[in-house]
Amino acid sequence: MKRIIKVIVLLCLCTGYLQAQSVYPGRSEEKMKVEMQAPVQVRSFGLKEVRLLPSRFRENMMCDSAWMVSIEVNRLLHSFRTMAGVWAGREGGYESLKKYGGWESLDCELRGHTTGHLLSAYALMYASTGSEVFRLKGDSIVSELAKVQEVLGSGYLSAFPENLINRNIRGESVWAPWYTLHKLLAGLMDQYVHADNRQALEMAEKMGRWAYDKLKPLDEETRRRMLRNEFGGVNEAFYNLYALTADERYRWLAQFFYHNDVIDPLKENRDDLGTKHTNTFIPKILAEARNYELTGSKESRAVADFFWHTMVDHHTFAPGCSSQKEHFFDTKKFSHFLNGYTGETCCTYNMLKLSRHLFCWQPDVRVADYYERALYNHILGQQDPETGMVCYFLPMLTGAHKVYSTKENSFWCCVGSGFENHAKYAEAIYYHNAEGIYVNLFIPSEVDWREKGMTIRQETAFPAGEQATFTVSVERPVRTTLFLRYPSWSGKMKVTVNGKRISVRQKPGTYVAIEREWKEGDRVEVTCPMELRIETTPDDPSRGALLYGPIVLAGELGTEGMQHPAPYSNPELRNDYYTYDYRIPESLKRAVLRVDARHPAGSLERVEGGLKFRTKEGIVVSPLYEVHRQRYVVYWNLEDF
Repeated sequence: MKRIIKVIVLLCLCTGYLQAQSVYPGRSEEKMKVEMQAPVQVRSFGLKEVRLLPSRFRENMMCDSAWMVSIEVNRLLHSFRTMAGVWAGREGGYESLKKYGGWESLDCELRGHTTGHLLSAYALMYASTGSEVFRLKGDSIVSELAKVQEVLGSGYLSAFPENLINRNIRGESVWAPWYTLHKLLAGLMDQYVHADNRQALEMAEKMGRWAYDKLKPLDEETRRRMLRNEFGGVNEAFYNLYALTADERYRWLAQFFYHNDVIDPLKENRDDLGTKHTNTFIPKILAEARNYELTGSKESRAVADFFWHTMVDHHTFAPGCSSQKEHFFDTKKFSHFLNGYTGETCCTYNMLKLSRHLFCWQPDVRVADYYERALYNHILGQQDPETGMVCYFLPMLTGAHKVYSTKENSFWCCVGSGFENHAKYAEAIYYHNAEGIYVNLFIPSEVDWREKGMTIRQETAFPAGEQATFTVSVERPVRTTLFLRYPSWSGKMKVTVNGKRISVRQKPGTYVAIEREWKEGDRVEVTCPMELRIETTPDDPSRGALLYGPIVLAGELGTEGMQHPAPYSNPELRNDYYTYDYRIPESLKRAVLRVDARHPAGSLERVEGGLKFRTKEGIVVSPLYEVHRQRYVVYWNLEDF
């Protein structure tokens, strides 16, 4: 049986047009009314085609699902019904209903955004698990929102009155009404795509027609003025609505929200990000990615490519997160911004979405490496495994700790994106094209490649272990190629097929391809050696983070001076994550790591039982995603050992 091991020349891969677009992996082709005009090389599997096996990822997903199921529809929708003047409550009526607070309270201009996120999350969780409870939860929200939309009459749908949109058009102060409508539109479309809810798409179309009638008469000066306010990815949502319906009005809306002040400098390859708001900047690039896919605009692709590389090369902390106090900062003073308000989770959520677009256009190990780092170190570690609550920021300040949301009062944007994050871990593990199947992430899982009649089961203890085993099940022998990611962080990769060692001549940062006729029970074993290394800040070589393979290790600094053994946010304060006082003891503000930066393994000892080490000073070092309810250090003050 012939086996061929080769380096994949990415530009020579399949360049045909794939009907299914990368933003909605694995969706039914009949749901798409607009074919992609851009050539893509791979597509990801749908969530229904991949199932997670026992691991920390599945534990997070189950913890997330329990919180999602506990959310009461009547409480979630009270602001929509109140705004529209309709109520269909339980016995005792509206006044007896305990309402959700924080960003979902009636006095918050962002109210309703959580409902949009949850519509997406219920659809994603239904696709990821097949559990009917998530489809039924989504259906119940959609049907009740339809009643609100019908009463309002114009197609408008929101938890706040249309006057907030009018204020935005006039250039008056308002939080982010279009940002919130983006979440609703995205949620309704996800309900249609992932949970087959046709009513949800009809409601999204009504919202689109209302928006078109509202904005079409506006002149250019008014358009530019209103775009100064946050609008998130509403243009991305309108591109997606256009793709689902082929209605040119929605494409016009997407182009209407093109933000000249933000995108034009990127067209000139200028890193002119300044101190702009990071989380509502990235979705504008997602819209450019969708424009490229739907129209073939090379200019839009160039913008997305340049922005992604700019972010990853210059604006990203070791765990794969970005932003400080929600904004970009002067990267020439990188180490000066290692504070308690770094790493807004929504920014990473959106960067992972952008990464999937880029990878589908051209499967690049560097993109997959970034995705892995951000997923393991930030997204996986955003959730408190004990309660399921999530963090807004990932602090890089030495001595800080993670600050979690509350179950009924926070509902920050990162809570909303958090519902989605932990429901869709399976979306980027595997990709495929006409030539074969790509393995991008080492996560215990099983993928069903239905077109080939082939199932692959991945079992691994990664990152605690360096090995992964892939077991093939086929209806009949299948000739295809298994593309194994050779991570950039890996030592000499080892591969065996059915116990026989295969020579790997490639270098890290490529794909290794195994082309053969696969038979029932074939086994591939992969070993990717990991080692300790230091990554210093670009402006100060004396400040550095410790990594093992792709995993950021944090020094455990205990709970001294913490306000509560389980630090939660204050439910009485809407944005307390932004002003949280960590009360760091003086003794913990400067953590020193005496280490040979070129050979850090000699300065630490491995602790048995998990992926833990101990420094010469006795500090236990663990994966950042495992460090909860205590203080930690990521960026150490480095001293020669």
